[in-house]
Amino acid sequence: MAVKESSDRLVELLTRDDTVLDQWVEAVAATLRGRISRAEVQRELTELSRGLVQAVEQAGLDWEGEGFSEVRALLVELSRNRARHGFTPGETATSVFACKDVLVPTTGSSAEDITAYLQLTRLLDALGLFTIEAYARTREEIISAQAEQLLELSTPVVKLWEGVVAVPLVGTLDSARTQVVMEKLLQSLVDSGSEFAIIDITGVPAVDTEVAQHLLKTVVAARLMGAECTISGIRPQIAQTLVGLGVQFGDIVTKATLADALRHVLQLSGVQRSAAGGDK
Repeated sequence: MAVKESSDRLVELLTRDDTVLDQWVEAVAATLRGRISRAEVQRELTELSRGLVQAVEQAGLDWEGEGFSEVRALLVELSRNRARHGFTPGETATSVFACKDVLVPTTGSSAEDITAYLQLTRLLDALGLFTIEAYARTREEIISAQAEQLLELSTPVVKLWEGVVAVPLVGTLDSARTQVVMEKLLQSLVDSGSEFAIIDITGVPAVDTEVAQHLLKTVVAARLMGAECTISGIRPQIAQTLVGLGVQFGDIVTKATLADALRHVLQLSGVQRSAAGGDK
């Protein structure tokens, strides 16, 4: 009976005044500074307020229970929306916490109302933390997706000539990126039917033993597909580093520039230099 009375008191607190929702919306809209329309905030908080009242009626303060499943779903949707719009965790959680400011007791509040308010603040604190956790998960998903997109963009495969493709690498070459390079290069070899591939490392700032091993793996993978690889962009500093590390590329052809590599590949493929813009 005490639990039922407590729930009833909370519901009364949430619905005691027709202006509660409007004040809640105004408080949240002020923190968002017009980056989301007031109509959108009104829709979100109307659904959340309605769901919160129904949940308290059914499950009291058990916010992790089945009775609060709709409220949690609404908070996840709100968090994902805020994360996609670039809001901070604090701005996101304020959508929940602002309700406490609207319902804060006055000097004339009864002891029962004050007790109900304290119970409600604990409930809203828990829901606010849940909102931040949902926000963090969404941000991680967004960052992961962006990282994958950047990885795709940073490893293009370019068709230089009929039967010749190139992979111009820029930045650090690690295991994850090597895997992407392999996959894109092999797929391009299949799609284009090319027999020659150039891996250009002009834009790679430094080449150490690990990077060299990644390059060798990519070359071996391409060779298994029947393509001959040439590595270009071997600058003097890189050459000295590789010699100092004792790294050997074996029978893999290396060239100082992409132009040299393309000229070499065109000669191997039987294309006359004149066709490539050389001497006639």
